[in-house]
Amino acid sequence: MNSALLLPLIGIPIIVFGFAFRFNPLLVVIGAGLATGLAVGMDFVLLLETFGEKFMNSRQIACVILIFPVIALLERYGLKERAQTWIRGIRSATTGRIFMLYLVVRQFTSALGLTSLGGHPQTVRPLLVPMAEGAALHEYGDLPPELRDKIAAHAAACDNIALFFGEDIFIAFGAVLLMSNFLKENGISNVEPLSIGLWAIPTAICALVIHLFRLSLLDARIAKEVAVWRQQTGTGAQA
Repeated sequence: MNSALLLPLIGIPIIVFGFAFRFNPLLVVIGAGLATGLAVGMDFVLLLETFGEKFMNSRQIACVILIFPVIALLERYGLKERAQTWIRGIRSATTGRIFMLYLVVRQFTSALGLTSLGGHPQTVRPLLVPMAEGAALHEYGDLPPELRDKIAAHAAACDNIALFFGEDIFIAFGAVLLMSNFLKENGISNVEPLSIGLWAIPTAICALVIHLFRLSLLDARIAKEVAVWRQQTGTGAQA
């Protein structure tokens, strides 16, 4: 295959390499965009104008930053502690069940286009993680730091998976409209956003079932890791 045909794809290995070595994500993405633009022969000034235009068209994305001070203020005045206390009062609540419930609700609301109801800054960090930790603390007592990190990672994964597969069902989602317009521009005019949304439903259901199964095993894994940690450190059971 002609190497010139592959040159416009140079942005892909740049992103893979940059993320694999944990470089600054913003710099990696900008570098990949610049390399791709130059590879296809775009004028450098035109390339900068394109970057500026796309930034101005999506500048409302930066509005999410405004929620950070609000979350920080709520955490300072005990939001995490209140969430853990509330969960400890529900005897049937476990870490796995909390994640399973959040996964279902998050994916359903994302499919309806209500993607802002959840998210890492406004829901996962201040509410979901403390609630999941609170359920584990209530059942097992103190937890090893590695297990706390694993619970936080599962919380983030629940939000990512539910949002990723749920939002594709919503026909007014930007990616769905982009795919529809791209296909029409390339001569495939019979693919409407509704069709894309309907075809996303089986994938979303499969993702939901698979991750629900994984979460159903989480409580047993937590119990096993706590038991091993207590055995290794000589830590007693919950008082």
